[in-house]
Amino acid sequence: MAPSKVLVGARVVLPTGIVDGGRVIVDGARIAGSAPPQHEHLDLSGHWLVPGFVDIHNHGGGGASFTSGTVEEVLRGVHTHRLHGTTTVVASTVTGDMHGLAQRAGMLSELAEQGDIAGIHFEGPFISPCRKGAHSEELLRDPDPAEVRKLIDAARGRAKMVTLATELPGGIDSVRLLAEHGVIAAIGHTDATYEQTRDAIDAGATVATHLFNAMPALGHRSPGPIAALLEDERITVELINDGVHLHPASLELAFHHAGADRVAFITDAMDAAGFGDGRYMLGPLEVEVADGVARLVEGGSIAGSTLTLDRAFQRAVTVDGLPVEGVVAALSANPARLLGMYDKVGSLEPGKDADLVVLDSDFALKGVMRRGEWVVDPQLG
Repeated sequence: MAPSKVLVGARVVLPTGIVDGGRVIVDGARIAGSAPPQHEHLDLSGHWLVPGFVDIHNHGGGGASFTSGTVEEVLRGVHTHRLHGTTTVVASTVTGDMHGLAQRAGMLSELAEQGDIAGIHFEGPFISPCRKGAHSEELLRDPDPAEVRKLIDAARGRAKMVTLATELPGGIDSVRLLAEHGVIAAIGHTDATYEQTRDAIDAGATVATHLFNAMPALGHRSPGPIAALLEDERITVELINDGVHLHPASLELAFHHAGADRVAFITDAMDAAGFGDGRYMLGPLEVEVADGVARLVEGGSIAGSTLTLDRAFQRAVTVDGLPVEGVVAALSANPARLLGMYDKVGSLEPGKDADLVVLDSDFALKGVMRRGEWVVDPQLG
């Protein structure tokens, strides 16, 4: 068991606000309300202390793919993101044939049962060929509820989210099916109208997959899905804050219109995150990563990101000028609530997992703790 620790002196971001010179007590793998007699003492003066990040949309990292990698490779990808503050990660797949996706779900469900990942997100194949992005058009299919059910069953209770183009045949019925089984129905890679999007929300959809990306632009006569997703309080909007996927004005529009409690910052990361430029495979498609930007070799579409959530945090505060408390909510509390895990992660409260991130005064990452153990030790940084 990890030794007990008392972390003092930092600016601590709690659900109730920012506490200057705060104190967080770690007893074993949990946050405690009082310090045990024997403990280590660590002064973090001049630093920020925030909850570990929760990423609900992540395809890989460290040179490893969650869609096609071996168990060892998937774990390497998970560890890569832990080094950047993501202490809870959902493994996202990309479009593939149904048999292959079902097999992948079986493997990933075992890692979820072991606690290595928080669950599985199926992004595709139930998406629009008009908005396919970096997905293989030949493998796309309509969201037949029976097919959707096959993937849910293959995940053995570990499916957390399915992204669908809900305007396609079977889309609304599939949303209802997902809602009935406690799986998040996310609207994305969609060509839906405003009205069709409203119908999907009423049927039970609760997430907008990477808002703005892979969907019609906001129009003054045809507002499309963006307006419907932003205006509805039942929807949490995913945002990729890497400076590539979104113009700063679009990010600000979404953050301030939806409100800090309805935003989840995600990475949508692929293999190159935390690894470097080069050629990679995203499902069956080849990707070229240059200067940290991933694009399909054929066609040039953006193919996920190389983002890590520590960079998303730093950019949100120092470039976009967003409030620290709101950014923490978007990186930790909001996605934890979506996953039904807020009783365990997402904030620095007694009884929860001791998952936390130490940042310096410029919001650069200096330490990461997961379940009471330092993944990145701030004393060695």
